[in-house]
Amino acid sequence: MNKDKPSNLDVAENIFEEATAKKTQWRNLLAFWILGLCNNYGYVVMLSAAHDILDIKFSDKDNSTLNTNGTNMTGIRMCNTVSTGAILLADILPSLAIKMIAPFLPFLVHARLATCVLFSAAGFLMVSLSTVEWLALLGVVITSLSSGLGEATLLGYSNQFSKQVISTWSSGTGGAGVIGALSYASLATVLSVENTLLVMLIVPLLQGITFWCVLKHPVHTKISINGVENQEQIIKVPEKSIRDKFKLIPGLLKYMIPLGLVYLFEYFINQGLYELIEFDNIWLTQHEQYRWLQVDYQIGVFISRSSVNVVTINKIWIMSVFQLINVIILLFETLFYYIPNIWIVFALVLWEGLLGGGAYVNTFFRISTEIPKTDRETSLEIATMSDAIGIALAGWLSMPVHNAICKLPQPKRLGS
Repeated sequence: MNKDKPSNLDVAENIFEEATAKKTQWRNLLAFWILGLCNNYGYVVMLSAAHDILDIKFSDKDNSTLNTNGTNMTGIRMCNTVSTGAILLADILPSLAIKMIAPFLPFLVHARLATCVLFSAAGFLMVSLSTVEWLALLGVVITSLSSGLGEATLLGYSNQFSKQVISTWSSGTGGAGVIGALSYASLATVLSVENTLLVMLIVPLLQGITFWCVLKHPVHTKISINGVENQEQIIKVPEKSIRDKFKLIPGLLKYMIPLGLVYLFEYFINQGLYELIEFDNIWLTQHEQYRWLQVDYQIGVFISRSSVNVVTINKIWIMSVFQLINVIILLFETLFYYIPNIWIVFALVLWEGLLGGGAYVNTFFRISTEIPKTDRETSLEIATMSDAIGIALAGWLSMPVHNAICKLPQPKRLGS
């Protein structure tokens, strides 16, 4: 009898363990997709909802200066009185602040996620139920803090799972753009803005259920090494000091700078230029053109953020160059109206979204595979601030450019 030959019981146990491991992996992949969706959902919705709340509840604008579409007439161009870049800044600066702080705070993942869930719910409630303007704006800030803390925390925590969760997390954050924009627009057609936001309280609830009930957290078995009997204690021993964490930043710049540039150019287009691109006498009004450009962009982001397991791109700087080319093309379009057909603009905007989403997912995928495991958690947290810095700079730059172009005469479209 061969003693080395595994028994039927051993074979059955191995099959069961493999099946359990596979089931756990799929649960975690799904959980990170939902967490990515929930984390970015509030950020996406607030860009639209906060503007609507402020306009409906607190606006004291002089309607005699507006046309029937609610836009301000500046010369012969139709421009919003306040650039959308101003709303973007209110939605991104708190997120940027927390992303800059989070990597240097203790990594108490359960406490952090509880904070995210509570802040997300509080943000929806504040914006919906606000009776004064500052409370609505505070709701935007609270939601932004939740999103920033959640991204830094969950990307750092992904280090303890299969590297594939980076792909599903990124896909979920991309899905938040499409699902957030479409769900808000759909619900707001049948409900008031206030009630729409109250319905969306299901999102932070789903976030909490997913993190504590769906995600299978790593289990550290108790062992004894040099008298230390708990694996959790052993993990905490080599925790990096703040100085050690700062020393990681120079080595991360090769990832962070290209990603930051892609987002700088991308959001400069979104917040400074979209609104100024107008095609007359087509099936879409100016406001509808703007909304569908945003949806088109979000579709591109969702596709590319879901693509890293199919296509991996290492040279992120190439995407920043292509995104700069998009800025030049669309900037000249706002000045000269030289693109003859809106479908060309839709194609460019889809390409813009593909570049932005591709830069995001490939940057974090590279960090998760190229950085040593001992540095990976902190590195992933630190890198999250790069896209936020790019978005914040885009918000500042887009406002003066938007206002300057608004003062120019509206050109006649080439070929019209």
